[in-house]
Amino acid sequence: MGRSQALQTFQNRVVRSIDLARVTELTKKLKTAGRKASEQDRSELAANLAHVAFLAPDQVAAVYDAVSEAWLEDTIRTEPIATLKRPPEPAPAGLWNNFWSVVEDAADGKLDALGITQRTAALGGAMPPSFVARVSDMSFTYPGIAEAAAGDLPAKIDLETLAQQPEHSLGEAFYRLIVDNKFDLEVLDRAEIGLAELPPPLDYLNTRILQAHDLWHITAGYETTALHEIALSAFQMAQFGHNYSAQFLSIVAAVGAITPASGYGVLMDTITTAWAHGRETQPMMLIPWEEVWHKSAEDIRIDFNITPYNRPHPADLIEKTAPVAAFRRKVVAVLRAFRPRRATPV
Repeated sequence: MGRSQALQTFQNRVVRSIDLARVTELTKKLKTAGRKASEQDRSELAANLAHVAFLAPDQVAAVYDAVSEAWLEDTIRTEPIATLKRPPEPAPAGLWNNFWSVVEDAADGKLDALGITQRTAALGGAMPPSFVARVSDMSFTYPGIAEAAAGDLPAKIDLETLAQQPEHSLGEAFYRLIVDNKFDLEVLDRAEIGLAELPPPLDYLNTRILQAHDLWHITAGYETTALHEIALSAFQMAQFGHNYSAQFLSIVAAVGAITPASGYGVLMDTITTAWAHGRETQPMMLIPWEEVWHKSAEDIRIDFNITPYNRPHPADLIEKTAPVAAFRRKVVAVLRAFRPRRATPV
């Protein structure tokens, strides 16, 4: 199936309401087919993921639970996330053409990580106020979010405070990550992008994840590689319904539909295991990071009952496959492009 046919399959499916039985059946079919998984089936699954990312965000958990359980042949061991039982939101004019433009440019290697981040954020930024309100309502259905967002917006983290933390502490590890890589503590200026103007709890969630993205890397056991940035997107989405991550991963899945299927299994293994990890991990939004800088990451894992990510593939798999045969280079280039900026808005 060519790209035009994949687009047609996608457009025919993306506007239809979710059928969880079909999602499960389709995922099992893709898992069984392996490298022979058809573009049509991969495109249909991508359309389901795009539907919940852009039209029905409160159904993200139900769909990713179904996909993960079917792909991993295991049960998510925690309570389901409730849906809002609302009809799909209307799509803004041109949404799916713009979406597919991002997918094709990414598949052709025309976008770097920053380009994908900017264009994905632009898709989300075009959504109407009713959609933002729905994401806000949906966020409260995730465990711990109402409690985490009940207080004031968090103050900015002080780099000097991190520099004073003891050896082998989380604060020291965070300090070294920021300084050695020349990262910014919050990546984006919270005032400039208007986080405080968002409805609760999105104001808090956006601010906190800008601060805590790298802390989640360290504490939850995700490395700062291309494959683990994809994984952490699924983890964040499972933890608090991170809508940017849902939109980002729907683009990843769509690219996976129109590029060679050789890397599709790795992609699905990564997304589903990280999703399950996020669903089965205690709410990390409840961790008072400013009070535990002095503790080691291992002690924090014990305190908050966090099991490190059990990676199905080497974290640096994409980086290590640079010297590959010509027919695989394109797959590697595409996957490399999906290393998003370190933190992104909801």
